[in-house]
Amino acid sequence: MKYVDDFRSPDLATGVLREINVLMERIGTTAESPIRIMEVCGGHTHTISKFGLDSLLPPGVQFVHGPGCPVCVLPTGAIDTAIAVAEQPNIIFTTFGDVMRVPGSESSLAVAKARGADVRVVYAPSDALAIAQQNPQKRVVFFAIGFETTAPATALTVLQAEKENVANFSILCHHVLVIPPLRALLEDSKMCATAEGLSTHSINVQESLKMGRLHGFLAPGHVSMVIGTKPYEPLAQTYHKPFVVAGFEPVDILMSLVMVLRQIANGRAEVENQYNRVVRPDGNPAAMRAVLRVFTPTANREWRGIGNLPESGLALRPEYQQWDVFAHLTVPQREAADPKICQCGQVLRGEVEPWECKVFATACTPETPIGACMVSSEGACAAYYNYGRLAPNKRLPLAPTMGR
Repeated sequence: MKYVDDFRSPDLATGVLREINVLMERIGTTAESPIRIMEVCGGHTHTISKFGLDSLLPPGVQFVHGPGCPVCVLPTGAIDTAIAVAEQPNIIFTTFGDVMRVPGSESSLAVAKARGADVRVVYAPSDALAIAQQNPQKRVVFFAIGFETTAPATALTVLQAEKENVANFSILCHHVLVIPPLRALLEDSKMCATAEGLSTHSINVQESLKMGRLHGFLAPGHVSMVIGTKPYEPLAQTYHKPFVVAGFEPVDILMSLVMVLRQIANGRAEVENQYNRVVRPDGNPAAMRAVLRVFTPTANREWRGIGNLPESGLALRPEYQQWDVFAHLTVPQREAADPKICQCGQVLRGEVEPWECKVFATACTPETPIGACMVSSEGACAAYYNYGRLAPNKRLPLAPTMGR
């Protein structure tokens, strides 16, 4: 297959769905005790919702959402810190557009801009560097967020700032790494299995399906383009869970699910690569070299809905500290709890569907978001809202959109 239309073909999807049904008959799960496959990336969630893929699946298999939305995993305190930096004198604060309306504990960057802060949307960190060169009398701060997907661009921009001696450019770094939260979720899943008295080393199909609440993963395609497939191997081996790196089109998602189900049916737990037209086992070594040159893992990093995870974020190495905003400002880094009524954290852990949140599509909408999952273009709540998933069993049909 070469073109987008191939990956949206209803005929191809129908063939893959037939194989899914055969595999599920072989595995033999039910709607009451389904196989739960976590799609880690928010891009996968939006494809599933847009094309109604989950409505086509047999009742014994279920997609659940994971912590792969880079904006959604930002804790409330990180937004509060960003606002405090943006409101300092002589600061131009730059950020990706998705971040502007993410609620902090009291306001957002959009509100800070309305109050007079110089907050600007950029499409890349290099745009922020150009703004710094054009405004030498101001300190220009780039809010560096995202997984390994966006970290190389930030690293290369810092190296460019060093090369061109752009001293008024800084970053507020909140880059995060994909493996630590997956390990934390698997540890939680393993504890559930241990509490039930089940072996976490069994490869018997029926017993292994009872091992915790997560049974397999669709690994994120864009992150894997940078890090490759190898970093998932220790997770697959330690926790005996299949990982399949998935592309973003409907047939990609369905074929990746087939690959996961084949592993489960055969008692295997390996890393496979469905997205091999883009992702290589070693990823992008040049991009990773840039990241490792500029950044080092943090001792700790807070995640929305997951808490503090060791070595789960990135910080500038000592030799690049002059480009850290906190080398120039004394604004404290803040911590704040999410609103109790918001269940965004539980959505990110795959524990609830967005429509199960009491404020979903009522008090919390894209126009009046309470949680980050409703704001981001990769947020699960935004996907459910935008594609009409306002209640269980309400899905968009496949045929009208697959062939377009």
